[in-house]
Amino acid sequence: MMLDLRAWPFELPLLLALAIALPVALVLLLIVAQRRRRARLARLGAPAMVARLVPTSALRGVWPRVALLGPAALLLGVALAGPRGGAEKTVVHTEGVDAVYAVDASLSMMATDEAPNRLERVKQEIRRLRAASPGDRVALLAFAGRSYILTPLTADDGALSLFLDNLNPNVVGQAGSSLARAIRQGTELLQAGQGGSDRALVVFSDGEAFEPEADVTAAAKEAADAGVALVTVGFGTEKGATIPIEGRNGAPDVKRDDAGAVVVTRYNPTLLQAAATAARGTFVAATETDKAARIRAALGRLRSVQRALDAGRDQTPRFQLFLLPALLLLAADSVLSARRRRAPRRAAASEPARVAAALLVLALLIPHAARADAVSDAARAYRAKQYGRAAALYRQAMTSGDRSLETLYNYGTALLAADSLGAAVEPLERAAAAREPELAYRAQFNLGLAHLKTGLKLTGDSAQAPLAAALGAYKKVLLMRPADADAKWNFELALRKKKSGGGGGGGGQGGGQQPSPSKPQASAERPAGDLGKQQAQEILNSAARDERDVQGKHQDQNRPTPPPGGKDW
Repeated sequence: MMLDLRAWPFELPLLLALAIALPVALVLLLIVAQRRRRARLARLGAPAMVARLVPTSALRGVWPRVALLGPAALLLGVALAGPRGGAEKTVVHTEGVDAVYAVDASLSMMATDEAPNRLERVKQEIRRLRAASPGDRVALLAFAGRSYILTPLTADDGALSLFLDNLNPNVVGQAGSSLARAIRQGTELLQAGQGGSDRALVVFSDGEAFEPEADVTAAAKEAADAGVALVTVGFGTEKGATIPIEGRNGAPDVKRDDAGAVVVTRYNPTLLQAAATAARGTFVAATETDKAARIRAALGRLRSVQRALDAGRDQTPRFQLFLLPALLLLAADSVLSARRRRAPRRAAASEPARVAAALLVLALLIPHAARADAVSDAARAYRAKQYGRAAALYRQAMTSGDRSLETLYNYGTALLAADSLGAAVEPLERAAAAREPELAYRAQFNLGLAHLKTGLKLTGDSAQAPLAAALGAYKKVLLMRPADADAKWNFELALRKKKSGGGGGGGGQGGGQQPSPSKPQASAERPAGDLGKQQAQEILNSAARDERDVQGKHQDQNRPTPPPGGKDW
């Protein structure tokens, strides 16, 4: 459903009561002041004598001033309520690069010489790095004997977080460690992306790879020739540690080689340093205490591109249209009053003018809403189901200077309705970062829908990434709205499709029916027996555990033969 902010035309609608109260109060003050003046004059003598002695202005009625100050007070009341015709967000322009995080998910990364283990330490550093560089677009790649793209380049921290949580050695399909394959696939992924910034490949590994050093350095040189900056980051200790595994009957055990000897995995900086040297990149040793800061410093030397991030509401004044005529009316009253002969003591009738002036100053200090944008044609095209034309019109409005997240959301929703799923993801991702809860909810729902529809169209492994991204988006939706039946259904549909291998249309109760991109009004009645937030979180956590179990079983069933030499860690 398109979002039309014209339904909320005032920033502080409760203050509209002042538009009625101020004129009424002012008229009453003027009438009371006029009666008191006439009472004082009556005490001077007979009316005929007073008329000869007192200036004519003192005997005039109150209505000429009411005609000027009444409308002025009305306009001031409307201005204080904050009239607006649109909304605009404060956009913080931050700089970022395109980066691929290649994470070693081989069995050796489960060694406990770094607490709690090497892989968990990698996840911690990645989360710290993302917090320090929110402007970067990031793709996640896991590798062992082979490498797998988990997410494309995206700014969606929800999808990245979901894959980091689920990342373990069961995710990769071949045992061992191949740095060369990971570097080549990361380079290809960066070359396929479109962006004006420099590109970087960050490899997180313990360096224990069973392949010739020449292969690794050759892949690193290819990355450098393609304009990709390579950063290699080491984890583990040279002393090494055993690899804990689950033995028979679920009892804890340690990894053993083909001869039955206990495997001790050791951090090997040689390959990591050789790759960084060959690519003229950066090597971050395992002994560094703040790896995220070192990586960030290395990426900071690259040419970045500006990206817009939402930082709240920036309200542009619109009350001038009401304050200007109010000011003119007050000025007219002042000019007319100056022509009158004033009494030595200021009359009580001047009090309303001082009140109005004080309110004028107060109104100038109140922030108001953003300027309205001409997007009505696009909204009409969307309602007429001309989705392609609506998207083009919204795009034209943004090109003309409309920076509001609402227009960005409407643009992404129109693209989604037009089945331009790939193009819809980026604007919906940005709109989902809005601080306004309703807008964030709608954008997050449609973002999940874009990923879900993409996953339903694909088959096999290619459908896993968009389906997982859909799960991450709908997880956020359910945390915001635990009773959202559409979100629960879409989450379950994505989960079932991901478990069954993805693609192929409907499943379960849905029978291939694709959800509508429109969302019901947020004020819709909550269904009976809906879930609480804690219950919804428990269901989502259970679903995530089921997903990890199914994914691990699927990978175990399809695991290829170990690499040559039997070194499958």
